[in-house]
Amino acid sequence: MNLHRLASTPDHLAVDLGEGERPLAGSGVTVETVAGAQGLRVIVSAPNAEPLSVRLRWHLAVPEGTRCLGDAWERGYGDLEWRGLVPERAMPWYMLIHDGNALHGVGVVTAANAFAFWQIDEAGITLVLDVRSGGMGVRLGARRLEAATVVVRQGAPGEDEFSAAHAFCRALCPAPRLPDHPVYGANDWYYAYGESSDASIRHDAAILAELTRGLANRPYAVVDGGWTGHHCAGGPWLGNARFPDMPALARDIAALDLRPGLWVRPISHECGQLPETWTLQAKRDIPAGELILDPSVPEVLALVEAMMRRVTAGWGYRLIKHDFTTYDLVGQWGFAMRHRPTQDGWRLRDDSRTTAEVVLDLYRAIRRGAGDALIIGCNTIGHLSAGLFELSRTGNDTSGRAWEATRRNGVNTLAMRMPQHDALHAVDADCVGLTSRVDWRLTRQWLDVLARSGTPLFVSADPAALGVEQRAALTQAYAIAATARPVSRPLDWRHNSQPRRWRHADGDATYDWQAEGGAEALCRW
Repeated sequence: MNLHRLASTPDHLAVDLGEGERPLAGSGVTVETVAGAQGLRVIVSAPNAEPLSVRLRWHLAVPEGTRCLGDAWERGYGDLEWRGLVPERAMPWYMLIHDGNALHGVGVVTAANAFAFWQIDEAGITLVLDVRSGGMGVRLGARRLEAATVVVRQGAPGEDEFSAAHAFCRALCPAPRLPDHPVYGANDWYYAYGESSDASIRHDAAILAELTRGLANRPYAVVDGGWTGHHCAGGPWLGNARFPDMPALARDIAALDLRPGLWVRPISHECGQLPETWTLQAKRDIPAGELILDPSVPEVLALVEAMMRRVTAGWGYRLIKHDFTTYDLVGQWGFAMRHRPTQDGWRLRDDSRTTAEVVLDLYRAIRRGAGDALIIGCNTIGHLSAGLFELSRTGNDTSGRAWEATRRNGVNTLAMRMPQHDALHAVDADCVGLTSRVDWRLTRQWLDVLARSGTPLFVSADPAALGVEQRAALTQAYAIAATARPVSRPLDWRHNSQPRRWRHADGDATYDWQAEGGAEALCRW
């Protein structure tokens, strides 16, 4: 299969102006494709029209038996898998393609100014660029939008397929921002679930310090949700009765020779404190008394940047996990986005810019405010955050309550997005929830694969569940995770959505991910 065809002018172009797709001719929209150093640049102009999306189609023969793996809009939800040709399937950002002879890659460069997804069938490959502003057509005016740049990597027979996938991901992101040390530590969420306090965090930190004594690369003690007004609340980010002094907590964590970390929800805020013109012009499913800020408003970006600067440079937190920005902005979770990554029928206050451009501006404000602190993006769009944030939470929540969520979300995203590790960012497949509610036989295996994988390791360990065996396993896992090691690879990833066979730097391992009753139909967390 000759994918270099995608580096040339498409065979078909169409635009959606709100009443279904139509030919470009007479639409008021032009689409230029220009060969550049990185790939094929796609430039959209619409001085007198409001396009929602543009479609580019290349005709080529796709061999029978071809299988494909796409990425996710934000996190994976246990739904990432190699499949045969499904023409209507939308694969966000990129496709890995195995045609029976080699593994190939087609995608768009990170930090695109449009949401991009791919489709493939026996007669060709399609790229759709969603250029909406909010849920309606963008008003570009005289501006030419550099929507995306297409990248193609043609594989070679006999090439190691995982190495090929990783090389392709490196080509997508010319300048990743990566941590300069292995990242690991503790996060209280998956046993406390927001019912935490200054005292409980200090207790957790003392346990972490004990289990990592003598390790040169020090771990992070992350304060997750619960320290603001409600357990998943946003601004004004001042602490609450259970967390009366956030700077003192950071100082005392650091005094234990740990690195303090903090969870924030940047564009959610309590009502009645900010101008109405700063808020999103769309209804969102959020708790009463809260509102969502519109990041297309410059004052909102200034507020977010100042908040990030306060919690890092001011309070002393060295890792910031920011959450909910995708859901708060576009109104849906990644599994519901499919061909429409934002809900229809609403506009950003600045509707001259695409949603992707506004998301990028938000991420840049977060980055500026954080200074040299590490950032984990959770519920973020990894293809837009690459190059800005060091870590990406690549999968939906694991659990300290129900193993099914960890098996389905954690194992799947660790395997299927592993080629992105140290190419787009460091991939965080989410925590080990170590509690008495989940079978230790299963939790121990999740701890082992994460610790040996070469990716970040965070553990939510309920102190009440830490017996002698659990403490010994954690001590060993932290020691492994503290040291840089080659990334692991799933060996059966083209045949199993939760790969069992893994190749680690210190040898192969086979895991048994199934609970006694097998997989559950519903995924609780």
